[in-house]
Amino acid sequence: MTQSKGATLDPGAVHVPPRDKARGRPARPGHGHPWLTLVAVALGVMMVGLDATVVSIANPAIARDLGANLSGLQWVTNAYLLALAVTLIPAGKIADRFGRRRTFLAGVVGFAAASVMIGLSGGLGMVIFWRVVQGFAGALLQPASLAILRNTFPAERLNTAIGIWGSTVGISIAGGPIVAGLLVENVNWESVFFLNAPLGLVALAVGLWVIRESRDEEATGSFDLPGVALLTGALFALVWGLIKAGENGFGDAVPLVSFAVSVVLFAGFVRNELRVERPLLPLGLFRSVSLSAATGLIVLGFFGMFGTIFFITLYLQQVHGMSPVDAGVRMLPMTAVFIVSSPLAGALTSRFGPRVPLALGMGFTAAALFGLSRIGVEAPYVQLWPWFVLLGMAFGFVIVAGTEAIVGNAPAHLAGVAGGLQQTAAQLGGVLGTSVLGVLLSTRVGDVLFGRLTDAGVPGAAAERLAGQGGIVSQGVAPVPPGTPAPAAEAITTGSHLAFMDGFQTSLTVAGAVAVVAVLAAMLVRRGDSPVDGAAAA
Repeated sequence: MTQSKGATLDPGAVHVPPRDKARGRPARPGHGHPWLTLVAVALGVMMVGLDATVVSIANPAIARDLGANLSGLQWVTNAYLLALAVTLIPAGKIADRFGRRRTFLAGVVGFAAASVMIGLSGGLGMVIFWRVVQGFAGALLQPASLAILRNTFPAERLNTAIGIWGSTVGISIAGGPIVAGLLVENVNWESVFFLNAPLGLVALAVGLWVIRESRDEEATGSFDLPGVALLTGALFALVWGLIKAGENGFGDAVPLVSFAVSVVLFAGFVRNELRVERPLLPLGLFRSVSLSAATGLIVLGFFGMFGTIFFITLYLQQVHGMSPVDAGVRMLPMTAVFIVSSPLAGALTSRFGPRVPLALGMGFTAAALFGLSRIGVEAPYVQLWPWFVLLGMAFGFVIVAGTEAIVGNAPAHLAGVAGGLQQTAAQLGGVLGTSVLGVLLSTRVGDVLFGRLTDAGVPGAAAERLAGQGGIVSQGVAPVPPGTPAPAAEAITTGSHLAFMDGFQTSLTVAGAVAVVAVLAAMLVRRGDSPVDGAAAA
């Protein structure tokens, strides 16, 4: 989505001359041309932008076709976000050291190839595996894309280029639900992922021809592989525990052990970062209260956005019975408004600093989540779209102002690492949004399902049997057995949908309360000394 917007490049980076010119031959037409380079980079990040929203529309179809429960669907999203989160900072260093063009094109190829393999997968396990590969490839692609622009455009045109780049991301995010709806409804869910193949081929062809290689000649030394391993393990154990808690409860041994392992690995990560010469994440960054608060706010902003999109699409398709296309169109006010909110947030940040737009953004988030938490099973669209607009506005405010606060409050020589921190916080927020809200929803559904079924007229014995289907109901699906008479089927559907809405309302109410607390945290953020080039535009 907008995750790579905060990436920056060491201003002391050395340009590598075009290969043909270095060999005494004239450069090929268009090689190193700034605007053609922007086209190649935009095509690459368009794949990532589309992927941010198309998967949510495809989730119900994936669940039906592959027999996935709620935790399986969560892993379809979280496997990608986790892989992306733990790889972004190392990927930025790889690009600086081995070449940004090379790294970007490797990411394009990997992302497109993994997308095709997802579509060819015959089971949920393989879908999740290739989503992990897709996340690794996305991490190679995203930080390198902005670095390429910064090494191609002159300073006076860089903000314009980044603005176009950001608009491309925003348009692809906005168009994703509609594109996905058309493909799922008229072709199949696999075609949503096949879409990345032609985009990737064009991006690769244009990129090979026009992008000029560049690298940081001072980017030497070993990578913090133990830090990567410890952080990956800690985050995986945390998310695994949250998802298992949604299935079995927080008192079960599996989530408790997972949480304990996560704590131990996080402690090991901190110890490692304090001791190694070249840490993955220099912990001294967090001595800045503004940077620390802004990082938390980025997490919370994506927490609300990703969690809401994940469950709203289930609500629209499974409970409201909308087609994928209809659901995609209904989501447009949430995603399209980001194109407007980003430049507005940039203007506010330039004038007032990041504190005002961050507080407004989290306030908008709280209002939208509380508003959505009050909708019912048959809520008309007029009760939904205003909250969608408000949430889209909030997202733009938080991501733009948060980026300025993180990178602007970091030391100049750590600006690249701070940009990677911003991107990592965004991915973690998405993981936690789908995981934590999923736990709250599924737990609440399990608590109320039997009562909702009996209140709707389902006999006690039948309701007892159906109460074990909470995992299906947590997706908004009514577990109506084949051959059930129409009146009984209607009672089961009514009770199941009411139980789903109980969980939906509970999860969004809690998320809204967290956003209220985040408004207070925004008061701790001040303007940094190193403003982010182009942040306002992207």
